[in-house]
Amino acid sequence: QLQLVESGGGLVQPGGSLRLSCAASGFTLDDYSIGWFRQAPGKEREGVSCSNSRGGSTNYVDSVKGRFTISRDNAKNTVYLQMNSLKPEDTAVYYCAAKLLRACAPGMDYWGKGTLVTVSS
Repeated sequence: QLQLVESGGGLVQPGGSLRLSCAASGFTLDDYSIGWFRQAPGKEREGVSCSNSRGGSTNYVDSVKGRFTISRDNAKNTVYLQMNSLKPEDTAVYYCAAKLLRACAPGMDYWGKGTLVTVSS
């Protein structure tokens, strides 16, 4: 069974940090690009960050540049999203998704169920 499972969400104060994890099971991530997406209440889902299959190329939506970092440990079959200097507008359900392509591109093949991040004082 192919699965992506996110973890690490929670409640954090503005300015705080969280690290999200995305663990794959049933397949290896070596040949997959991985994206992190988020959906805030009442808003459409947006792409936050993407890593190519080897981790050598990453990209970020402008609103998180300089605050979020995507990384991956293919040996552990896990991708991470380090989120620093969190703002209330970062509050959302965060999803990871995988695409069987070495480069980042639209149209993901597998999705996790999401983890909730709430930034509030």
